[in-house]
Amino acid sequence: MPETSSSPEITPEVVRHLSELAKIQLGEDEITLLTADLGQIVSNIAKVSEVATPDIPATSHPIPLQNVFRPDVVGDNVLTAEQALSGAPEQFEGRFVVSAILGEEQ
Repeated sequence: MPETSSSPEITPEVVRHLSELAKIQLGEDEITLLTADLGQIVSNIAKVSEVATPDIPATSHPIPLQNVFRPDVVGDNVLTAEQALSGAPEQFEGRFVVSAILGEEQ
């Protein structure tokens, strides 16, 4: 089925541009393959858009989801600060000491 005129054409130049924006190096074979793949994806989205109507509700899952976790119940197994810190390699004034991850102290 041909692409609808409203969908953008995916060309090798478009794929090259997208790869530059994403900072991904692609070979010519990959560009050719992705041009075809992305063109098919755009075409399929256009087909779905043609049949999507306001009377059909949008869904993210075909069946309803439910929480499978147990209820959150407070128990008696609460650690004290001393117990929680007992295995810490380093602590200071009742707190865990960890190395900076941003390269500078805040």
